Amino acid sequence: MTTTRAASRLPGAWLIKGMHARLALAVAAGAAAELAAVALIASAAWLITRAAEQPPLAALSVAIVAVRGFATSRGVFRYGERLTGHDVALRAQATTRRRLYEALIPAGVLRQRGADLLSRMVDDTDATQDLLVRCLLPAAAAFITGLAVVGVGFVLLPAAALVTLAGLAVAGVLLPALSASAGRRWSARIAPARADLAERVADLVHGSADLAAYGAGPAALRSAAEADAGLARLERRQARAHALTTAAGVLVQGVTVALVVLVAQSSGADRIATAVLALTTLVAFEPVLPLAAAGERLTGILGSLRRLREIAHTPPAVRAPALPAPPPEAPLTIEIDDLVVRHTPDRPAALDGVSLTLAPGRRVALVGPSGAGKSTLLGALMRLVEPESGNIRINGIDIRDLSPEDVRERVTGLTQDPYIFQTTLRDNLTFACPGSDETTLAEALRRVKLDAWAEDTGWNTFLGEDGRTVSGGQLQRLALARALLYAPPVLLLDEPAESLDEATADHLMADLLDITHGHTTLLVTHRLRGLDRVDEILVLEDGRITQRGHHTDLVAAPGYYRDLWQSEALTR
Repeated sequence: MTTTRAASRLPGAWLIKGMHARLALAVAAGAAAELAAVALIASAAWLITRAAEQPPLAALSVAIVAVRGFATSRGVFRYGERLTGHDVALRAQATTRRRLYEALIPAGVLRQRGADLLSRMVDDTDATQDLLVRCLLPAAAAFITGLAVVGVGFVLLPAAALVTLAGLAVAGVLLPALSASAGRRWSARIAPARADLAERVADLVHGSADLAAYGAGPAALRSAAEADAGLARLERRQARAHALTTAAGVLVQGVTVALVVLVAQSSGADRIATAVLALTTLVAFEPVLPLAAAGERLTGILGSLRRLREIAHTPPAVRAPALPAPPPEAPLTIEIDDLVVRHTPDRPAALDGVSLTLAPGRRVALVGPSGAGKSTLLGALMRLVEPESGNIRINGIDIRDLSPEDVRERVTGLTQDPYIFQTTLRDNLTFACPGSDETTLAEALRRVKLDAWAEDTGWNTFLGEDGRTVSGGQLQRLALARALLYAPPVLLLDEPAESLDEATADHLMADLLDITHGHTTLLVTHRLRGLDRVDEILVLEDGRITQRGHHTDLVAAPGYYRDLWQSEALTR
């Protein structure tokens, strides 16, 4: 199943597919726990009032056993409800988070910033858990309990049952509706304020060095403090509204119980029936009163689900075929024919009529100024960019007929802005090649000139988020080591020597050209030294191939390549 199809089910399919039995069991356990609580109070009320009449002990034995049985079963059912309910909720949360992550993989242009995306990944997916644990399951248990209490009341005293029904309707329907309406207004103001605060805090954490360098730290701190204070004011007002709703629910409970007692006494009911009706009505409100808070929380949950749908409904960067063709087997031949890629309709083409053939074992270097379209070409080869026209074929199969995942498994490597995970050095490497032993990992680091650093640092040293505890050159070489460990049939290398000093970059490029000998490779670089060893060099300018050939031929011909070669020679 493609990630696009998986994403289309976010964020609701987890609730209706594959969890019916668990959800029904959780509802049944919750309702049974509440009914056991009501039965416990009812039987205890009957036992106490009947015992006050001093009947024979045998007349009370059934009630005594019932009280013990309901007290024990209430705990058992409550445990079962917590176990099954949280099992369903945690499964739903994990499924939603996984599908959100899958939806981000093929997504096109996102309007959200990183902090906002993180907030959606963490806070908004938590809402799927609250939807079940705090809203759906309590509402179902309260409905079943209220229905049972009103039914018993109609048997004992219909007039009192009508009063109970009216009170439960106010506390279980009207107050939650009012709370939801108020919560909707507060959520519309709090959610953006929380996202704004998250963005400002992320800017402070990740941009602390730049803020300090330009003296902008105090201003950024004030801005974050103002955002925090604004959010706190909104949350305090929301808390006051919540307190009023809670107090109203308790008031409705007390008034309803008092009216039930009055109706029972005016109808001539005896003390036992009056006590049972009063206490049963009192405890019937226990599962109903939290529904006001659930109504308020529901509006926030629905807002969170809408935010998740915004990500899920982001048009994918590439279209996945409904029935993908079988993936080609190595060795692979890639043919690019008259490729045109345009990022936005109103902008010039990033690639305009590019043609290239990558035969097995052939190494091609791609040279050109920044913004010429070199990384765009790599993105098109990895199915991260959808071409406007032209074709890319792998062993004669159009790339659009293959699953994007199958393409990326075979055509990948080192891309721009590689990501280093906040985990150990070992885990960051084995991410590319699970199960690799230390000898294999050490060899990969030796190839990229990081073996001495790894020995000093240690395999189990934690690397900071996004590689913030390593230098730019070390980050680049770690990512390159991962690409070499993965060893795809077609290796793409986007500026592998970026952020390195001249001597290290020269050594690394020389080693790379040795390592990739006989391996199908497309190398994007600004460094021309050593390119005499590749099979072909393409010069890309403004999305078009303006020169192609061997290093010797390009140096002899006037053009961008010779100018860059001469400029590079002057700086050495």
